[in-house]
Amino acid sequence: MAATAENIPKVLAKLQWMREQHIWPNGLRYLWTDAHGVCLLVSLYKELQEEKYLQEAESVVADVYRVLGRPRGLRIGEEPDRDGQYFHYLTKWMYALHQLGKVKPEYHERAVNLAKDVHHAFYVPGVGVRWKMLEDLSGPYPGYGLGGLDFYDGFVTYRLLDPTALSAEIVNMQQLVMKDYKKFSCTQDLGLGECLWMSHFFPDEEWAKTLRQRSEVTLDSMWVPAGEGSGYFCRHPAARSTVFGFTNFGVLYGLQSVGLWPDRVSQLHEFFHTYKSGDAYDTKSITHVMHCNSLLPGVIL
Repeated sequence: MAATAENIPKVLAKLQWMREQHIWPNGLRYLWTDAHGVCLLVSLYKELQEEKYLQEAESVVADVYRVLGRPRGLRIGEEPDRDGQYFHYLTKWMYALHQLGKVKPEYHERAVNLAKDVHHAFYVPGVGVRWKMLEDLSGPYPGYGLGGLDFYDGFVTYRLLDPTALSAEIVNMQQLVMKDYKKFSCTQDLGLGECLWMSHFFPDEEWAKTLRQRSEVTLDSMWVPAGEGSGYFCRHPAARSTVFGFTNFGVLYGLQSVGLWPDRVSQLHEFFHTYKSGDAYDTKSITHVMHCNSLLPGVIL
């Protein structure tokens, strides 16, 4: 099963089902999922040239700011336990605004302004990027430290947004990347997919080559065959029976971005075509929106 425009009918059917079940885009707001969902709608607009998808993307953005928007940044999610702000959620939202901004330029300006608004709250000079902050960005969220990949996220996202307007912020992140990449290590499926995805934007740079090479080796050790013509990536090398849909879809973003293991891409799609986890993730928006993007990566790549 190729992840191409041939999958559009599947994506449209799943999107319709999500609407009917009030899962997305008419469910509770959650910044990570909404960022991926805006990208999905922009991809559909570009593939089908139907204005309704662009209008729906703008509607989602407006609702996200209405529900999650704060004087600086955006709250993690609408549910009571989704308080605070995650840097890697904010960078995903910046990326989504950037993609929408290629069609509607005012959204690109919003993305750049968001980066400037939140950068210094999360950035610890010469040390790292705080993983989670209090909702008003007045200080770190209790119990949370530094993000392992957040400065890579910032380094890539800022450069995609505007290398000139964000030049000072890019230098901050670059210093952290250069300090870290030679000792880089990650053993989590979604993080490894993210590293592949980030590496494809600047593939000739040494840090990107290192992330891709090491992520590929680790992911290879995490592949679990699951019957004829299907398989999945386990959550961690030591947890081979643990599987999550949304994290595998994130790995699919990475694999497709660098053109790695097309046979496993097909086998992953085959496995998750009928897979049910038997828990809340079966109806969570993060599962189904990311599944749609894995089938039609579009502006994700």
